[in-house]
Amino acid sequence: MFQRLREDISCVFERDPAARNYFEVLTSYPGVHALIFHRANHWLWRHKMRWLARFLSVFARLLTGIEIHPGASIGRRFFIDHGLGVVIGETAEVGADCTLYQGVTLGGTSWAPGKRHPTLADDVVVGAGAKVLGPIQVGTGARIGSNAVVVKDVPDKATMVGIPARVAKIASEATEPTQADQRRAETARRIGFEAYGATRDMPDPVANAINAILDHVHHTDARLQEMCAALRALGAEVNTSAIPDLEHCAINDETTAVDSASSKDT
Repeated sequence: MFQRLREDISCVFERDPAARNYFEVLTSYPGVHALIFHRANHWLWRHKMRWLARFLSVFARLLTGIEIHPGASIGRRFFIDHGLGVVIGETAEVGADCTLYQGVTLGGTSWAPGKRHPTLADDVVVGAGAKVLGPIQVGTGARIGSNAVVVKDVPDKATMVGIPARVAKIASEATEPTQADQRRAETARRIGFEAYGATRDMPDPVANAINAILDHVHHTDARLQEMCAALRALGAEVNTSAIPDLEHCAINDETTAVDSASSKDT
């Protein structure tokens, strides 16, 4: 029991940079309090003391703002960040190393008895306000975007967004930057743009659009070079003057704008 408690507290430091020490986490994190209550209530539930388990779960909800049915199965190193409004149903199953943010619901879609709530595999992250509904399976390493409503099975390492949720991305096994990533970063540097990309957890559609533009710029530049080389091979005269470095242009434009603003101030 104390080993589980130690793990539950230690995992907070890995996922919340605001956590400073064990005493602070143990005394001021409602997600940790709710989990401690649930561990005890789940033991009572499994040993047929179900009224007492339900009564204590109501007390835990009043104290933490987090409602976890004592019948739910929670794995190791589970973390609820902030936690207000989180609801976890009776037949929900949560694997190891999962993270839930505030307003998440692991709920049911039927009044029929039996399995009614979702099953989360290991290393699942569910964003704030998301709803995962019904006896569905959420694969290992999946990410559920904020306010998404998931009503179908989720593949491993998939990122789900929208209402109803759809697969926005499936993470690859590769951890090193791909050749395309390196090319985009170089093109962005040349035009004076600070490239940003989608995070591991939540892909950004704006970043995806910008990456597509950077790819287009790269391919257009490559085709122009091929055309110039072909024209030279045919004997045509091609302007060979140096093209100004985009990086220098961006710096000069910025300097000009600053000088102009300074002159106006004076």
